[in-house]
Amino acid sequence: SPLLKAWPAVLGVGAFWFYTAGPSWLGGGEDNEEIPSFLRLSAIALAGVAVLLMVIAAAVAYVQWRFARYRITDDALEFHKGIVFRQQRHARLDRLQAVDVVQPLVARIFGFAKVSIEVAGGEDSSVQLEFLRLGDAEALRNEILALAAGRRVARQDAASGTDAPVPVAPKPALSPADVNPLSLGEVRTEVEAEPEREVYSVPLSRLALSLLRSSGAIAAGLMAPVIVGLAVAATRSNDVREVLLSVIGGSVAGLVGAVGGVFAYTFSQVNKGFGFKAAVAGDGIRLRHGLFETRRQTVPPGRVQAVRMRQTLLWRGKDWWAMTINVAGYQQNQEAVSTLLPVGPREEAELALRLVFPRIAHDLMDPDAAPAASDDLPSVLAAAMEGTGEEGGFIASPPSARWLDPWQWRRRGVAATEDALIIRRGRITREVFVVPHERTQSLKLEQGPLQRMLGLASVVVHSTQGAVKPAAHHLAVADALRLLDEQAERARRRRKVQTPEQWAREVEALGIVAVGAENGGDAS
Repeated sequence: SPLLKAWPAVLGVGAFWFYTAGPSWLGGGEDNEEIPSFLRLSAIALAGVAVLLMVIAAAVAYVQWRFARYRITDDALEFHKGIVFRQQRHARLDRLQAVDVVQPLVARIFGFAKVSIEVAGGEDSSVQLEFLRLGDAEALRNEILALAAGRRVARQDAASGTDAPVPVAPKPALSPADVNPLSLGEVRTEVEAEPEREVYSVPLSRLALSLLRSSGAIAAGLMAPVIVGLAVAATRSNDVREVLLSVIGGSVAGLVGAVGGVFAYTFSQVNKGFGFKAAVAGDGIRLRHGLFETRRQTVPPGRVQAVRMRQTLLWRGKDWWAMTINVAGYQQNQEAVSTLLPVGPREEAELALRLVFPRIAHDLMDPDAAPAASDDLPSVLAAAMEGTGEEGGFIASPPSARWLDPWQWRRRGVAATEDALIIRRGRITREVFVVPHERTQSLKLEQGPLQRMLGLASVVVHSTQGAVKPAAHHLAVADALRLLDEQAERARRRRKVQTPEQWAREVEALGIVAVGAENGGDAS
């Protein structure tokens, strides 16, 4: 663990040594006898200082690792660390939001992983146990989820006032409350993982083709021949080089930044979508993905607060959609944990929606529930994904909105079902937001000076921190006020806590998958 945390320092020292002392035929230090001796001595001294600092840092990291301890009780996970400045973290299991097993690149090479535990409690509420052997990390995750499931069941029964026996999670052979705290190199658990069934996966060919169909790839493909041609011409003609430098001299930094941004975005999309698999088990939704940093994410039922479905213009021919979620409890690295489906056909997008919101998705896809259904748009979800105006029972932006939003004002709209608020927008890039009424955190009415002149207003639906930011823009003032009052009332009436058992029953009843069945089957 100390070396896994200190690998950047080790890499830096190694690179410095190679640059100063490595063989020249490999691109290292120069075999030049004309280098003054004092420069050589200075390089040796700097290398010695760097090695000494690396040894000191490794020693400090080792001592910190030896003093790090954790303990799992029936109610909480306790984590102690620090030598001079000691820290004690107390994560209550009944407030558990998510448990992830994460493998950064270097840790993955050596077969280690960290366990990231997210609990409700605002900023800096997560607990990071790094690093454990991969098998031990997964075993620890299973134990935490099992104990947390037992705590949630007990809490739900206590709130309802029933006297029925409370099912609890199986405990290890040695009760965690009765043993000494464990170091990060020890795991004592016999809790088996909940059986799971894979629901969908994203093949590499589809992920690669979706990136090629992105606007960034198209722009890069158009710019590459121009850049290469100018570079070749500049190398062959001094006049061309001087003209080229005079034209783009001040824009080189911006051009390099733009190209770097395109590559960074492409890399992030590949890393998030590589090897993506979604499965369902009794303890929640399990997501696996990652190229250089792999993540095994377990989201307990009821923690998904909002969903965004997105389709770019270039994906429309394949009818591909991407899905992003807000998960309660995550305070850091939102981009890494917010992907529910990197890219997939409409059928997989609908399946993913049913996975997180079973009852809501069933109603949205039910033709009988659509107030203004048609053959082309047979359901509320179809009207949200493809419709315009008031199709599907949506409240649409009035014609005056064309002055502020000429491209997509016809696509903007909002609808409310018995269980959720649906917002749609975007003509070139289509977007659909689904927010359960009980997950509405707060509402805000906005009206700028131009909106006031045109009789328009916007309603912002506040969700938990994340990539999904639902808002209904440029509605008529009367419609916006009515939506604000009615949605506040709906959120108040429908606010509740969904237990894992309720979620599992809804998922199984809708035929998505038999939760608890043996591994290896396909979703129905």
